[in-house]
Amino acid sequence: MTQTVDKQRLSEILTAGLQKMTVAVDAHQHQQLIEFVCLMHKWNKAYNLTSVRDPEQMVVKHLLDSLSVAPAIDADHVIDVGTGPGLPGMPLAIINPQVNFTLLDSLGKRVRFMKQCAYELKLNNVTCVHSRVEEHQIPRPYAIVLSRAFASLKDMLHWCEHLVDSEGKFLALKGQFPQSEIDEVSSHFRVESVTALKVPDLVGERHLVTIRKV
Repeated sequence: MTQTVDKQRLSEILTAGLQKMTVAVDAHQHQQLIEFVCLMHKWNKAYNLTSVRDPEQMVVKHLLDSLSVAPAIDADHVIDVGTGPGLPGMPLAIINPQVNFTLLDSLGKRVRFMKQCAYELKLNNVTCVHSRVEEHQIPRPYAIVLSRAFASLKDMLHWCEHLVDSEGKFLALKGQFPQSEIDEVSSHFRVESVTALKVPDLVGERHLVTIRKV
């Protein structure tokens, strides 16, 4: 039996969470975020996009978690590598319509889902790419390389080094303070900051690691 989605309840959870995080969205963006969760819930049965099955948990673990990175998006050309079903890139693209987001994943079914989302939500600032990150050819460097639970910092930097020039930065969304991963970062890069993120109703720690080329 299909679980019916209570959009009003999802909206309440999202509104309360965004207020605590002081992330501003307009009414249209709010609606798009809820629709994204509904699409994820609908497609999840056939495509197994996420282990989170409950739409209310999706709002916390996927929307609010992704949007906690919003203050760090300060450029107009961003790539989200190993994005899965579009996390954190899709929610960030919804609330930053002026920023161009490339969402890259190596699994075709995830990319098909994201393309459908971009089409249904009318997101003109989203490009979905089916590729392994090390094979992704770029016409110009990205300003930000973003990743959430994609790989260790060492591997992320190794695979994504070609995606930014000396001006660009890497943003990695992590759980607990990743000291052992930071210790493995090569001398070609410097860890600029590690910021503790507060995600309402989320159990566990979240940290955002900002890295630049030396």
